[in-house]
Amino acid sequence: MNKLLCGAVSGVVAFVLAHGTAGAAELMGKFDGVTIDAKLIGGQQYEPLYARIAEWEKATGAKVNVLSKKNHFELDKEIKSDIASGSISWCVGSNHSSFAPQYPDLYVDLNTLVPKEIVGEYVDTVIKASTIDNKLVMLPRAQFDVSALYYQKSLYTDDAKKAAFKEKYGYDLAPPDTWSQVSDQAKFFAAPPNFYGTQFAGKEEAINGRFYEMLIAEGGAYLDEEGKPAFNSDAGVRALDWFVDLYKSKAVPAGTTNYLWDELGAGFASGTVALNLDWPGWATYFNDPKSSKVAGNVGVTVAPKGSSGKRTGWSGHHGFSITEACASKEAAASLVWFLTNEDSQKLEAANGTLPTRTAVWEWDIEQAASDPYKKEVLSTFQETAKGAFAVPQTPEWIEISNTVYPELQAAILGDKTSKEALDAAAEKATTILKDAGAL
Repeated sequence: MNKLLCGAVSGVVAFVLAHGTAGAAELMGKFDGVTIDAKLIGGQQYEPLYARIAEWEKATGAKVNVLSKKNHFELDKEIKSDIASGSISWCVGSNHSSFAPQYPDLYVDLNTLVPKEIVGEYVDTVIKASTIDNKLVMLPRAQFDVSALYYQKSLYTDDAKKAAFKEKYGYDLAPPDTWSQVSDQAKFFAAPPNFYGTQFAGKEEAINGRFYEMLIAEGGAYLDEEGKPAFNSDAGVRALDWFVDLYKSKAVPAGTTNYLWDELGAGFASGTVALNLDWPGWATYFNDPKSSKVAGNVGVTVAPKGSSGKRTGWSGHHGFSITEACASKEAAASLVWFLTNEDSQKLEAANGTLPTRTAVWEWDIEQAASDPYKKEVLSTFQETAKGAFAVPQTPEWIEISNTVYPELQAAILGDKTSKEALDAAAEKATTILKDAGAL
C-alpha cells in the first residue's frame, strides 16, 4: 500500500498542517508567443477548471494547445504510445497518483521550477505522495478522491417501500451501512429496464480498483507481504461474487461492464439508479437541476463496510505534470501552478471536490456552514476519508489492472466462476511482476 498517500489521507482530514509562506512570489509571468501543448484528462466535471485557461492566456500572452482530452485510462495508453515511439514533444499532462509511478523519467522535478514557499501552500502529505524518487512529479489539484455512497432520499421515506422491505428482509429500510445491505436494497429497488438498484464501473482500472477496495473490506489483500498476487483468496471470491450476484440478478444495468465514471455520473443524474458509489466531484452535478433529475433528492452516506468490518476506501489524487522534453518549462510551470492555485481549487471545491491546499480546506468548511447539502457532502467525505487507502505502490499497478479486469468481467458476465477468473488473473499478474523484476 502507498504509505505516502495513506499519510495524505490523514493529513487532509486532520487539517493540522502548516500554511505556506504568505506573499509567495507570483508564477504568472509573461510568455508572449509561447504555445504550451497539453494532454488533459477529459470529462464534464473538469470543464469549469479548463475554462480558466483563457484567463492564463490573457495574462501571460501564451497559448495552450490541447492535443488530447480523454479519460485517464485512454490518456495513459496514449502517453505510453508516445513514449514507445519517442514522440514526447508536449509539455503539460494530467497525472494521477495511481498512474505516476509508471513514468520515473518522463516528468521534470517541479521543485526546480516552483518556489519552495508555493509548494508549501499545498497539503504537505499530498505533496509527499506526489513525490517519486525524490522528484515532485506533479502539483496536486483539488481532486483528492475517495468514494461515498449517493442515494435517492425519497426511496427511504416511502412508507409502502419501507413496509415491503421490512417484510422481505427483516430489517428496517435505511441508507445502507454494509455492502450486504447495499446488495439487498439494490435488488429490492431494481425494476429493469427502467430503474436499477445500483451500478459500477465495469472496465479498465475502474473495476479493478472497485474490486480491490471490496477485497480489502472483505479482509483480503491484493499483494502479500512479498509482493505476490494474493487476491485469488476466499476474500477475493467473496468480493467478486458481490459484483457477479448483482449483475446476475439484473440489479445493475446490462451495460455496466462497459461503464466508466462519466456513464455512472450520467446514470445516477438521470434518476434511474437508486444507489451510486462515486467520487466527490459529482456532488454539485447531482444536485443541480440543470444537470440532474435527482436534484434536491440526493443524500450521501459513508462508504459501506464489508464482512470484515472495514469500509471500502480506494483513494488517490489528480495533478498536472511537466515533461522533461518541454521546451518552455517556465511557461508550463506557470500554467500548472495557475490550474492548481487557490482560486482554481476554490472553483473545483465549490463543485464538491476535496481540495489539496490547506487554505482552501478552511474556506470550504466556511462555505459549507450555510449550505446543508454541501455540509452533508463535506462531512461525509471527510468521514469516509478517515479509512481511505491507496493502491499498491508498484509501477506495474496499471499493467496488472489491464490484465486483471478482463478476468473480472468474465466472472461478472458468467463466462467463468469467480475462483477461475481470479486464479487466471493472479497467474497473469505474477508473470507481469516477474518480467518486471519485482518478484
